[in-house]
Amino acid sequence: MVNTGLAYKQVIRVIPAPFVLCAICVIAAQGVMGLALAQNYPVKPVRLVIGFPPGGGADIMARILAPKMVEALGQQVIIESRPGAGTNIAMDYVVKSPPDGYTLLMNTPPIAINMSLYKNLGFDTMRDLAAVSVFASTPNVLTVHPSLPARTPKDLLALAKSKPGALTYASSGNLGGPHLAGELINLMGGVKILHVPYKGNGPAAIALLTGESTMMFGSGPSVIPHVNNGKLRALATTGKKRTIPELPAMTELLPGYEVTQWYGILVPAGVPKEIVDRLNKEMARAIANPKIAGMFIKLGTQPVSTSSEEFAAFIKSEQMKYAKVIKEAGIRVD
Repeated sequence: MVNTGLAYKQVIRVIPAPFVLCAICVIAAQGVMGLALAQNYPVKPVRLVIGFPPGGGADIMARILAPKMVEALGQQVIIESRPGAGTNIAMDYVVKSPPDGYTLLMNTPPIAINMSLYKNLGFDTMRDLAAVSVFASTPNVLTVHPSLPARTPKDLLALAKSKPGALTYASSGNLGGPHLAGELINLMGGVKILHVPYKGNGPAAIALLTGESTMMFGSGPSVIPHVNNGKLRALATTGKKRTIPELPAMTELLPGYEVTQWYGILVPAGVPKEIVDRLNKEMARAIANPKIAGMFIKLGTQPVSTSSEEFAAFIKSEQMKYAKVIKEAGIRVD
């Protein structure tokens, strides 16, 4: 050993045995309580909180999923809408709810987007919420009012370039996925289409149906029914590839363009892992049901099943993607 000439004194802190035993007892008790809670779960109705108003894509998807969850859990699933502040109101409510598995959050890309937009959320998404699973994914559908003289994405960009600022696109709200889908069109297409935010996909679709707005990037569940009955015209999807055979993907015209809408379930951090695993398993079973999967596909969405760990990693990757878009587009919260 090399002698450095320095002397060290080793300090050993002795923790009294009763304190050690007390700490061990507390940890053990928490584990037993968590296991007991999970074994008996659920013994009362479960609330599924959504950060959007009724009638939009998230509400529609929740109402398709809920009956199968009721069947699996043996308890009523109450869908509770708490819209506002880009789903932050719903997230804050769930974060502050007891971590017992009886309050679930259904969210979409805003859960990842908001981390880059709001400096004082009052909670940390990655720390205070636990991912359960994504259960469906869909590109947005670029949809226009039938009166608009554009039948292809190329027609639309040409029209937008000839009339800067004359076209408007409705969205489910400021800084959500549909808003950023429009910002990407402006950036990548070199056009200026004005954004008009509404309080959810439902109200945005109504604005488009009445001609108040000329176009929107809507979720499949909120616009496909209107396209099918001829009240709206779909021009393209916003995914990486074609998901509706008759519609081109925007990336075919603007290489690299991609905005995907997804639907996932989260719970407050601290919910016992056994309950998270139970919810994950029951969700996987629900979307594997041919009837449920068929309803999703009919609305232009694809059933998806992930582990809770995969969903958490996905949220982080989404956050990084949207942070880049927000920075390049100069988007900020006023």
